[in-house]
Amino acid sequence: MNIFVVLKRTFDTEEAITIQNGKVQEEGAEFIINPYDEYAVEEALVLKEAHGGEVTVVTVGEEEAEKQLRTALAMGADKAVLIDREELEESDPATTAALLYTYFKDKEVDIILAGNVAVDGGSGQVGPRLAELLGIAQVTTITGLSIEGQTAHIVRDVEGDEEKLEVKLPLLVTAQQGLNDPRYPSLPGIMKAKKKPLEVLDLDDLDVEEEDVAAKTTVVDVYLPPEKQAGKKLEGEPSQQVKELVSLLKTEAKVL
Repeated sequence: MNIFVVLKRTFDTEEAITIQNGKVQEEGAEFIINPYDEYAVEEALVLKEAHGGEVTVVTVGEEEAEKQLRTALAMGADKAVLIDREELEESDPATTAALLYTYFKDKEVDIILAGNVAVDGGSGQVGPRLAELLGIAQVTTITGLSIEGQTAHIVRDVEGDEEKLEVKLPLLVTAQQGLNDPRYPSLPGIMKAKKKPLEVLDLDDLDVEEEDVAAKTTVVDVYLPPEKQAGKKLEGEPSQQVKELVSLLKTEAKVL
């Protein structure tokens, strides 16, 4: 089975993030595999263990993303591909999907897995855009996956409930929290990852012109959310608290 995973290098939201001039300051920031993409990597490895084949992880980014690709290789992926976008001045989800399409269009694909969203951008566009460009089926926010022959049996999250689907391969799916528990790279896995193939491709290798993958959107500003205000504690008897609460909802929250 030819299994591919699309992943992204993102900053770790558990660590402090500094923004200057509308950009995240990389100095001092910790970068990881996008957490939703870790579910995709894990599920790809589970499929390989069940059906055999090969797992290839692919990212669009710059040289620094090699670290995250090596982490995926240490988890158990077989090969990695970095599509270097360094020469592009601007990029967005349309750019990423277009670059991925140029890589995948000539590949024999059974299934492509990706994260549901990236924690830095949160648009959830890359997977669906790529599937549309490739002309293959897509199912988003999956929480369960098994494959029998050429049919994938899928459970997907639908806002508090679940939907069960049967879809023919080839297929692209995006992983939601709850699909699995990603494994940690083992020491032997980390050592083996150093010798596994990691291919770097640029626009010339893909025979792509910059205007063909130009960004379709412009980021106007990036900023941190405002700090949460301290809450109010109501004192006194319950009847007094109710009166004070109603007053606050009228005068401060202005919802009544």
